[in-house]
Order: sequence, then C-alpha cells, then structure tokens
Amino acid sequence: MTDRGGAAPRPPSLLRETEFRRYWSAGAISLLGDAIGDIALPLVGVLAVHAGPSEMGVLTALIWLPNLVFALHAGAWADRAGRRRHTMIAADLGRGLLLASVPAAYALGSLTLAQLYVVAFATGSLSLLFNVSQTGLFAAIVERARYLEAGMLLNGSRAVSWVVGPSLGGVLVQALTAPYALLADTLSFVGSAILLGSIRPREAPGQPSEPGPLTAGLRTIWRTPALRFGLAATTTINLFDFAFIALFLLYATRSLHIHPGTIGVVLGMAAAGSVVGSVIAGRVSNRIGIGPAFALGCLLFPAPLALVPLAHGSHTAVLTYLFAAEFLSGVGVMVLDITFGAISTAVTPGAVRARVTGAFQLVNYGVRPVGALGGGLLGAAVGVQATLWVAAVGGTLGVLWLLPSPLMRMRSLPAAPDA
Repeated sequence: MTDRGGAAPRPPSLLRETEFRRYWSAGAISLLGDAIGDIALPLVGVLAVHAGPSEMGVLTALIWLPNLVFALHAGAWADRAGRRRHTMIAADLGRGLLLASVPAAYALGSLTLAQLYVVAFATGSLSLLFNVSQTGLFAAIVERARYLEAGMLLNGSRAVSWVVGPSLGGVLVQALTAPYALLADTLSFVGSAILLGSIRPREAPGQPSEPGPLTAGLRTIWRTPALRFGLAATTTINLFDFAFIALFLLYATRSLHIHPGTIGVVLGMAAAGSVVGSVIAGRVSNRIGIGPAFALGCLLFPAPLALVPLAHGSHTAVLTYLFAAEFLSGVGVMVLDITFGAISTAVTPGAVRARVTGAFQLVNYGVRPVGALGGGLLGAAVGVQATLWVAAVGGTLGVLWLLPSPLMRMRSLPAAPDA
C-alpha cells in the first residue's frame, strides 16, 4: 500500500537505526532456525530413535533443566563479567555445533537417544547464557521510552518465524528426515553470531564487586509486586504448558494420525496467531492498560489448548480444532510476552538485570522440565489425552494470581526504579 503521494511506507523508525536493525535481524534469523528446530528435534526422538511418552518427557525436560541448575549462577556471572554481546555470540556458535552433531551421527548410523539427551541439555545451557545476557544488551540498544515498540518488533519477527518455521520444518523433515532438518537451525545460529559481531553498543560495565550476587535477582523480584505476581502467573502457565508440549507431537502423530508436514502447517497457525498478537498488543495495551492486557494474554494463551484433546470427527474436523487451538493460543502468548517483557524491563534496576533474568529463568523456565517430566509420566499412567486436558485447564488457572495484584491497575509503564 502507498500513501496519497504514491511513496512506499517507510519502515518503523527503530529499524532505520543500524544497531537495532542488526540486533533485530540476528534475532529474526535465529528464531527462524529455532522454529524449525523446535519441530525437528522432537521428531528426531519420535521418528529416528522411536522414543515413547516418558522418553519424550525427558527429552523436553533436559532442554530446560539448566535453568533449574545454573540460572542464578549464569545471571550473577553475566552481571559481573559484562561483555554480554560476546557471551551471546559464543552461545550461538556453541549451539550451532551441538545441533550439527545430530545429523552427523545419523549419517554415520550412530545416533542414539543418549546423544539427543546430551545435545538437549548442552544447548539448553548455552541458551540460558544467551538469555541472561540479552536483557542487558536490549537495554543498551533501546531507549526506555521505546521498550514496548522494540518489543513489538522483536516479537513480531518471532511470530513471523513461527509462521514460516514450523511449516518449513515439517517439509524439511519429510524431504530430508528430521536429523538433517536440524542443519537449518545450525546455519541460523551462525548467521546470528555474525550479525551480533557487527554491532558495537555501549554496554553497562560488569560489576565484579557487587555483594550478594546469587540472591540479588530473587530479592528484587520478591520486593517488586509486578515482578512477583507476574512470575507466579507465568510460572503456573509454563508448568502446565510444558506438560502439554511434551505430549502434543506424540498425540498428533500417533492418536490423531497427522503427518509431519501437516503438523508443521498446524503449528504455523499458532504463528499466524502470534503475528496478529504482535500487531494488536500495543493497541490492546493502550485501550485497557498494559497490566490488564498482560492478564488477557495469560488467559488467552492456555485456554484454547483444550480444543486439542477435544478434537474428534473427520480428518478435516480434527484439523479445524487444532487450527483454532493453535491460532488463538498464538494470539495470547504474544500479547502476554510483549506486555510483560516491557513491564519487567521497565521495573527492573539496570544493575541487576541479568540476575533478575537468571532468577526468572530459575523459576519460570525451571518448572518447564518439571512440567515436561510430569506430563510424560502422567501420560504414561493415565493416557495422553487425559493429560492434555489437565495441562490445558491447569494453565488457564494461572491468571488467578493476577487478580489481587497491582498489575490489574497498571495502565502504563511505571517510573524508572532506583539503580
């Protein structure tokens, strides 16, 4: 579309700034590869090494287990050391090498479930280092007044990657087999590292003498109601969501008889919903307030997943249920992520950002392996469909944490906290 004078619309102002554009591009490339890897790695377990429900639970859990083991230490190290961009580059390259080992072993006929477990845990550890460093780099590149705008752009590219990635991943799995499809994720990490290496933001220096490095993030969260209640809600949602994730592909392929290529299209509907969510998040926040918009996302993300165990009837009817579930959930997760990302960045003192991120990941990401393992064990005990029902209902109850919180009265971002 063009304006009245016939000129093409200009890109968002942040994308006209070189540092942010390269930072954003690095994330976009990596996210596309991740979206492919998110469907390819579990399908390696299902199709290449024939994992069962409990084994799939373990595989999913190991990706997130480092958050339980290392999160506080990773955050403290990142705040002390500084040099967050260098840490992120090293993490990108390390993850690329680890994922490349899977197709290499498959080509040699030596791929085992044990290797998948090691790759899952090691890539999860490097992702943890990447994530605790990212918040500080984001704050070094983006002005405070533009946090929500930047978050919408970053999550918008994430949503687009979810549109393209799962569908492309499903096609690659069918065309090349699941292990070789992981090469796309390897290439994406290399591309991200190159782009991050091309920027020179002015980062906050490390703080080697800061007292109480391991507990500072937890104390900040506990003393900040917006962080405390937001963490409680998102942790509850994640606990049940990962019980759902651990079994979804297994249920879709073995119980609903959906082919990998079609699963990619189904997951692409979640991505389409995420694109919509990334577009409307700012408008919803302006209309009802950023805190209530976050609460709306906490409800809309898990509730539609109940349509998956409800799916029945003809193949077309089953796909309709799955499409609706994934699309609506995608809208919800993007509204949730964009609004709470802006809130948490705004209320967190800059001196402890990495430690707060580490503490968040200890709890919020730390429950993910618990949820995945619990989902796998419960699925083996009472059945996969029943477990999916438990996961969908349990996740929806997470929004109850927000009802007595100040987040429900937060109309806009609060003033900057003391450093």
